[in-house]
Amino acid sequence: MDLLKAIHERRSIRKYRKDAVPEEIILEILEAARRSPSWANTQVWRFIVVKDQAIKERFAAEIFPGANPARQAIIDAPVLICVAAKRGISGFYKGQVTTDKGDWFMFDAGIAMEHIVLAAWNFGLGTVHVGLFDAKKVEEILKIPEGFSITAMTPLGYFDDTPGEAPRFTPRKPLKEITYLNTFGTEYIKE
Repeated sequence: MDLLKAIHERRSIRKYRKDAVPEEIILEILEAARRSPSWANTQVWRFIVVKDQAIKERFAAEIFPGANPARQAIIDAPVLICVAAKRGISGFYKGQVTTDKGDWFMFDAGIAMEHIVLAAWNFGLGTVHVGLFDAKKVEEILKIPEGFSITAMTPLGYFDDTPGEAPRFTPRKPLKEITYLNTFGTEYIKE
């Protein structure tokens, strides 16, 4: 699939079929994430592939506040990919933070997650970024070592793409409304 086509067509998927995802496709998706850029090539991200139904059900029962729609998606999808990242390396030079943004691990993990969701779409698989969860509980369940933080997760699986069932396009602000020339607020696109 063409990259721009994947970017334009990708949707957040919350309903999955039970069909297994072939291991070679999972590895291709993880390879895409491995190739994502990171601050000074620090590669601070780590990927935990969860296939164990008991772990996914425990997540659904214990890590979500309120009625998070990701709860059922995590139970139904055959695969859950969790992204963790090592703190205190990305955005640092000789042990010192080098930007006013502090530790850069969330940026690097976010780029890796975007590589995951775009690569998955390439294979006809759905994903949805999940970030609202009890990170400490997830770290405990997945045995994430000290110095790492869980940053995000996504269910991964096949979905119903028949007309009427496929996820709808969600509106985006017009480019004219969010793009400026040289300084913030200076119109770039003139209709």
